[in-house]
Amino acid sequence: MQLSEAKEKYIQTWGTFATNWGINRTMAQVHALLLASVKPLSTDEVMQELEISRGNANMNLRALIDWGIVRKEFIKGDRKEYFVAEKDVWYLFKQITKERRKREIEPVISFLEELRNIEDNDSEEAKEFIKLMDDFSSVTGKINNIMDLAIKSDDHWLVGKITNLLK
Repeated sequence: MQLSEAKEKYIQTWGTFATNWGINRTMAQVHALLLASVKPLSTDEVMQELEISRGNANMNLRALIDWGIVRKEFIKGDRKEYFVAEKDVWYLFKQITKERRKREIEPVISFLEELRNIEDNDSEEAKEFIKLMDDFSSVTGKINNIMDLAIKSDDHWLVGKITNLLK
């Protein structure tokens, strides 16, 4: 397999995998393209390589910047914006975990807390509902704690812990 063919397959496959994780396919493809690039890419280059519109490219580049996994770079003498992906895989894992926690887990924790505070909580049905919300809160809290450990840990510590769990 030639390098260009391998890169193309990587970008396409990464986009497909991302949809299984709830991530926009084009956003994942833009990220994969930037990861595989040895130089900063302009919006025009991203558009041309992925055959997407300027609006789509801009929207996804901004989203990747918001996630903290892509940054702008300026080239002296050029007015275009260029983009570079963070290539440290461990940093990517921690940053994506941090963002997913902020966007997905923390709102669930707040939502469950709100649902547990019902006024007419004396009936059997209400007690059962509160118990269900408590159980969901417990699991969500544990997931939140695991994500917090992953974000704060170094790669050797977490890999060691996971390896021990799998034994």
